[in-house]
Amino acid sequence: MGTKYESTSDTELVSLLKSGNRLAYTEIYNRYKFILHTHAYKWMRDRDEVMDIIHELFTFLWDKRESIQFSTSLSGYLYVSLRNKIFNRVSRKKIESQYICSLQSFIDRGDCITDHLVREKELTHLIEKEIAALPHKMREVFELSRKSNLSHKEIADQLGLSDQTVRKHIQHALKILRVKLGLSLFLFTL
Repeated sequence: MGTKYESTSDTELVSLLKSGNRLAYTEIYNRYKFILHTHAYKWMRDRDEVMDIIHELFTFLWDKRESIQFSTSLSGYLYVSLRNKIFNRVSRKKIESQYICSLQSFIDRGDCITDHLVREKELTHLIEKEIAALPHKMREVFELSRKSNLSHKEIADQLGLSDQTVRKHIQHALKILRVKLGLSLFLFTL
């Protein structure tokens, strides 16, 4: 069993695979599983994890057989797919590991509390810096709204502006701050 397509080219196997031929799929699996396993094991050093990744790769190959575009060769496609799956798995494990270490550090020494306070102070400074960089009138309106807790009407009366102008200044200020602080907020929360 499985010897029917042993001498069939990869190109023909791909064509048969796309039409739903299970024997062609089995031949592709048998032809590439060991070399893909060897390649993945160099990166992962965990046979169970390597088998999971290869299983995912071949399951995807079968499930998407009709829509997959092979821009290079079958082997090229399989190697690139395997590499991407390995990188995704390694990245995810690295993030999980960093999170666990950070959590363990908090449990062991309470360093996270100090680190959190330092980050909070740095973030507050960064926000203040970005508010200070807003255009003068916009900054004035924004600070009266957020720091002095004045209503739009109170700000409008105090500065001789319309409620609509005050609202627009605040909306624009928030939009600018969201863009400028977006990445920083993300990095500070990591």
